[in-house]
Amino acid sequence: MIKQIRAEQLQPGMYIHDLNCGWLDHPFVTNAFLVRDQATIAKIVGVGIRELYIDTDRGSDIATARTQQEVSAALDRKLEEIASEDAGKTVAASLKEEAVRARRLHGEANKIVRNMMDDVRLGHQIEVERIEPLVENMVDSIFRNQNALLPLAMLKKHDDYTFEHSVGVCALLVAFGRGLKLDRTMIKDMALGGLLHDVGKALIPDTILNKPGKLTDDEFGRMKSHVDQGILLLQQTLGVSPVALRVAAEHHERFDGSGYPSKLNKEGISIHGQMAAIVDVYDAISSDRVYHKGMPPTQALKKLLEWSSHHFNPQLVQAFIRAIGIYPTGTLVQLESKRLGVVTEQNDKNLLQPTVRIFYHAGQRHYITPEVIDLAKSQDRIASFENFDKWNIDPYRWLPS
Repeated sequence: MIKQIRAEQLQPGMYIHDLNCGWLDHPFVTNAFLVRDQATIAKIVGVGIRELYIDTDRGSDIATARTQQEVSAALDRKLEEIASEDAGKTVAASLKEEAVRARRLHGEANKIVRNMMDDVRLGHQIEVERIEPLVENMVDSIFRNQNALLPLAMLKKHDDYTFEHSVGVCALLVAFGRGLKLDRTMIKDMALGGLLHDVGKALIPDTILNKPGKLTDDEFGRMKSHVDQGILLLQQTLGVSPVALRVAAEHHERFDGSGYPSKLNKEGISIHGQMAAIVDVYDAISSDRVYHKGMPPTQALKKLLEWSSHHFNPQLVQAFIRAIGIYPTGTLVQLESKRLGVVTEQNDKNLLQPTVRIFYHAGQRHYITPEVIDLAKSQDRIASFENFDKWNIDPYRWLPS
């Protein structure tokens, strides 16, 4: 049986089923292993892990611990509560109209960030004036209709993750800030910070960034140093606002003080840093990497909600979920009718009833005539979120174009 326990309850002889944290937040070779000594426990606590899952069939048990099913059910109830609140966003352009602009903009963004990272590796200065028009266009696109750009920003190639992740964080921060009704100038500054937040990784060797196996303690320290290196780069760059700098400097800080590099907590972290931390982890755990498969978006949101009891501001996590939806645009879902489809638009009155483009029958295992269904006007309902790889479906084929 899989159970959730607090890190301080961990004892030698227990079998860890899941360390329950983002991959880069721990230096262990795997998320699942037998605990053999107190030194391992001290290392787990030392990297800021607060709760984790044990397999009682393969190791010692704690009788009073909640089962994984009980934890998941409680999170589902909380998601339903969040979904019932009106997200209150407006759409200024049709999805079809904005999709054309968004695809072009997404390609341009990836190219610009790739070139910027290459320039930093060569010792060249970051030229903010070349990046600002891109940021302006991304903000405009998401304000017109965020359902066009956001799903594109979530799709990444393994080899291009570092710069595509920066584009994803930028886009998500705009949607997040818009959902909170922040000042548009502040949102632009946050977006620039999102685009630049991992610039320090340009100075980390690719052998560490893309290492498929366990990082040594030295390599783990080198990886974490990207934040300090990024801060130094941005402090020397003209045109980087204090807001953008805080996004870059604080995106690995945690609400409980377990983050890095400064171990800030709660009010010590700016709202921009708190938002960036949420977005950075969401994009990371929902993306495929050379060393792990990404979670479906809804599962990633459940993880954020679970971790908000320690690592993130709970109110901001809930606001982020309202901003992008329980089933974010681009999510593959299965309806009660056994039909599969991709979420194309959100229903801000009820986030459990988005618009879905169906195209496949899971029960009969064949493609069907594509159809767009507004679940707010249908008897059909979402039964589950799905993984594209499981069904061998190309997500690019079914996004708006």
